[in-house]
This record gives sequence, structure tokens and C-alpha cells, in this order.
Amino acid sequence: MFNSTFVLSFAILLSFPLLFLLAPPFFHQGGLYRSPCLMNSTISPFSGVLQSQNQAFSDDHPSPKIAFLFLTNTNLHFAPLWELFFSNTDKSLYKNYFHADPSCKIEPPGGIFSGRFIAAKKTTRATPSLISAARRLIATALLDDPLNAYFALVSQHCIPLHSFHFMYSFPLPETQISPYLSFIEISSDRPLLWERYVARGETMMLPEVPFDRFKMGSQFFFLTRRHALVVVRDRGLWRKFKLPCRPLQSCYPEEHYFPTLLSMEDSQGCTHCILTRVNWTGSVDGHPHTYRPEEISARLIYNLRGSNSSCWFMFARKFSPDCLLLLMDVAKDVILKE
Repeated sequence: MFNSTFVLSFAILLSFPLLFLLAPPFFHQGGLYRSPCLMNSTISPFSGVLQSQNQAFSDDHPSPKIAFLFLTNTNLHFAPLWELFFSNTDKSLYKNYFHADPSCKIEPPGGIFSGRFIAAKKTTRATPSLISAARRLIATALLDDPLNAYFALVSQHCIPLHSFHFMYSFPLPETQISPYLSFIEISSDRPLLWERYVARGETMMLPEVPFDRFKMGSQFFFLTRRHALVVVRDRGLWRKFKLPCRPLQSCYPEEHYFPTLLSMEDSQGCTHCILTRVNWTGSVDGHPHTYRPEEISARLIYNLRGSNSSCWFMFARKFSPDCLLLLMDVAKDVILKE
């Protein structure tokens, strides 16, 4: 029979899953949950977040939250505007999370953003590192709070176009009976789609992603919890999209991974439109138009809000940092006025 030493060692081994299940969260000096698995670029194993959306909400928790996921490699220049956006708002309705490129010198914005920086890795445009960063933000928000129902990915160049109350009521109406929908752009008729598909090699995306399932869309989205779980569960597509492109900046994987994945997994659960307004007129080197101080006005905000025939825009980008003071001037009477 087994000796006592073997039995004791085996019992300790079996107890490890219970320790992870029952132990309190670990916190770093900023106060936000920091799981070792989030430091891995593949964000594995996610054992703590793989729960259904139905389990997350019950009659005891009637108010779902919006998780705002800030992806940045510079200072959050519009922090004062976001502070105003969240002011006088019930803190039980939202959470903020920051992924700040550690290779860049970024000053913590403080205020309501204090302690909201997550474990981060270097990000580079047009590389899978942006996918990893977004997945890391989503995973952190899933682990941090089971009441996070929506996950809004925004950049340091984004501004809100409405008050928090208006934005919260839009995707989470009190009378909504059908399942929540994700707001993510999914397109299959964009120029250069084939060139981006074969950028890793003509057959490298097969068999998981045939060309007719390859989609494109904005890297910024507004996902439901069930789709956030789809993202962190994924392994097969991620293995394909993290392959290097030839030349390196030729396929912009961050614009394809999320639309392709969610189109394949649950196309009917997505609106196929986005909530972030972008002006591609006069784009330079793949970057959208950047609004300058001389363009800021109440009329601009009203125009940016416009309908895209499916939904109202809630955010807009891209704004230069020196627009802050002028945006603050129109914030209370225009941007945040319901």
C-alpha cells in the first residue's frame, strides 16, 4: 500500500486547485488584480474567467457594469475630460483598466484612474502585440469583476461624445429582453483584404481561417461578456494571427483578429458596426485624420455623434493632445449634456 509520505504529498497536490479557487485575489501596489497568467503574451490559462455570462448576473446583482479598457503608449492626455465624464456617476456601474506600454514613459493620470494599471507588455503598431494587449485587458476585467457586462476598448486619442448615463442606457436598456449585442465592425469587402490574408504566406492561415471567413474592422470595439469570454478562450485563431507577416508591417493583425473570430463564433450576436467615430478623410500612413484645436467646436461634436444608420456613435478619435482645453470648454454644455 501507499506510505504516509506519498499520501500526504498527493493530497497537497490535489489541494492546489482549491487554493486558487478559494484564496483572495492578489494585489500589486496600485490595488488592481494582477494575475501571473496575464504576463504571458498568450494569456493562458484563464482558468478563473471561463464562466458563462448567465452565471455572472442574478437578481442579487441587477446593475451590470461597463469596463473601459484603455490601451495606450503615451500619457492619457484627455484624463481631465474622462474624469468629468465619470464624475457624479455611480461607481457600481463602471470599472477602468489601463494597459500602458512599459517601454514608454507614461505618467499615471491619478484621480479615478489611480491604481488601475494592469500588468503590461510592449506594444507595436501592426503587430500581434496589440491583440495580446487587448486580450490582456479583457482577461483582467473578466477576472476582476463578474459584473463587468460590456468591455469598451478605447485609446488615448479617444474622447466620449455623450454623458455616461446616455452611454450606459444605450447598450444596456432596462427593458432589453434579448441577449446583449457586441458592437464590432465586421467587413469582408475592404481593399487589400487578400494582400493582408497572404502576408504570412498564401496557405499559412489554413485550415482554421479560409479566405472567405477572413474579416476586417476597427481594432476598437464594445464587446459583451459572452464575447469577451470567446476571446480569452480562443487558441486556434490566435496561433494563426500571431504568426509574423512578411514584410513585418503589412497585415495589421489587430484589425482582423477580433472581427474574424467573432464572425466565425457568433456573427448574429454582433451588430457589425462600431461605436467609435473615425474620420479617414486625408489619412496618412494608415492613420485617420487627427483633429486639431482649430477644428474643435460644438458643431463638430454634434456631427461626430451622427448615426451610422445602425447606432449612435459614443466615442470619437483621433484628437491631438492640445485639443484638451477646447474640449473641456464644450464638455458640460455639449458633450455631457443629455
